[in-house]
Order: sequence, then C-alpha cells, then structure tokens
Amino acid sequence: MRFADIGQQLRAYRLESGLRAEEIAARLGVSRAALYRYEKGEVIKLDTIRRLAELLKISPLSLLGIGVEYFSRPIAFQERLRQVEEQSDQILQVGEAVCYPTTTDAYDGALAEAWAEAADGSSERSAARAAADQALGLLAARKKLHQSRRANIIAMLSEAALRQFLSDGVAGGLNVSERTRNRCRLAARSEAESIASLMESVPIGLQVGLLAMEPAGSFLVMRGRDRAHVCTSPFPADVTAAPATGVGTITAADEAVAVHQRVAEAAWRTALKGSAAAARVRDLIREIGPR
Repeated sequence: MRFADIGQQLRAYRLESGLRAEEIAARLGVSRAALYRYEKGEVIKLDTIRRLAELLKISPLSLLGIGVEYFSRPIAFQERLRQVEEQSDQILQVGEAVCYPTTTDAYDGALAEAWAEAADGSSERSAARAAADQALGLLAARKKLHQSRRANIIAMLSEAALRQFLSDGVAGGLNVSERTRNRCRLAARSEAESIASLMESVPIGLQVGLLAMEPAGSFLVMRGRDRAHVCTSPFPADVTAAPATGVGTITAADEAVAVHQRVAEAAWRTALKGSAAAARVRDLIREIGPR
C-alpha cells in the first residue's frame, strides 16, 4: 500500500477543495496534526482510507492507485504533477507549445507580470493575488526539481499550439493591458527561439521535436523506478492561477500507460527533429512573432 501516494492525493485535494486543514481533518475524524502526517506519507488506518475515499468521491481502489484521479482546478493539478515528477526518471510529452520545466526566466517573468495585473483588476484582489503567488510557487518548485533531478525528457510540441503561443503570448487567455500583452508576446518569441536552440543543440537528457500530425489532446507519460503515470490535462502551465474549465486526469493503470506510450513512440518517430525542427520554429517566429 503506497501511503506516500495517498498522502500526495490528500494534499492535492486540500488545494483543489479550498477547504482549511481543520475542516478536512474534521471530516476524516482525525486531528489536524494527523492530517499533515498523512500528507507526508505516514501509515493511514483502513477506516480512515475509507472515509478519505468518500471525501474525495472516488473508490478506495482509485485511492490506492488502481483507478484515475480527476482535477478540475489547475492549481491542484500542478501540485499533483509536481509530485509525480518528483518520482520520475523519464518524461514523454506530447502536445502543448512549451515544455514547462525547460522554459526560460523570460517566460516566468512575463507570467508573473500578467498574473499580477489580472489579480489587481479582479473583484477579489486579495484572493486572486494569493492564487497567483501560490501558482508561481508551484511552478518554481517544478522547475527547481527538474534542475536538480534532471529527468530525461522527450518533448513533442504542437505546431498549432506554438502558433497560438506566438500570436497571443504567455498567458494568452488573460485580459491584460496592451503593454503587458506585448511583453508576453515578446517573452513567447524569446521562448520559441530558446526551443529552436534546444532542438539544434540536443543537450544531454533533453530532446525536443515538432509533431508531424496535430494531437487530439496533450499528455505526459512519466516513468519512475517503480511506477509509471499518464497525465492528461487541458491546463497548460500559464493558466495555473486563472479560472479555467476542464478536467485533468492522472492514472497509473498499466493499460493506460501502455497505450499512451505506444502513441508517444509513434509520434516521436515521425516528428521533426534537430535542425529541421529548429528551422520550422524559426519560420513561425518570422511569420507570427513580434519584433
């Protein structure tokens, strides 16, 4: 029984629900101190596991890692994704415009500015600011984890998503001033140039390609020493602090991992790579990106 995994799901639920730790502890019939111990991976009694499954509205089997985890809030999905990345040695990414753990400081800077401006214009400014700070902290933790762990990454990016990224900029869905939007577009151009350089240089442990066929949806296959997960999500990193409609999923089911692995391997065989991929990205920059 993987108590550490259960604890991670419990922490993700706490972020997902917006409930205070005391409220969740009361619903489980435990103390707040016990709740925090469970989040850290300590042994949980079977009757508490049953109550926790009821609280999460999933079956006990799903809680034990046999089923599927669902996330309707981007920030909770990012936290669970960070937890899975922490145990992963190999990551396959299919889709999206960027591979977030490999993005530059310019991306994060533009994102912070856009989220801060959007929060200041919100009717619930304090709550929006707190959400933005929390989201930036989670993303920073993911990037720091990648820099220390250096999991092998093969990322297959979507040309359509990259086009949209260059056109709208970082955090393209946010309503921000034209000055901030221009900065976000310039950051997207800088990011695309970085992607092209990575495609050409192929640093150790990182390969980036451009998909030959647009995916119906994006996903990650993340493999650790003892376990693999599939993560699918409509939430790119730059919407983490914003309200969004969609459902992300994470599962360790063998059949789900196997089919996504096969799709990822087939996509990589036909993807543009190296100088050809870099040239295509630079064509998009010239065609779309601001100067």
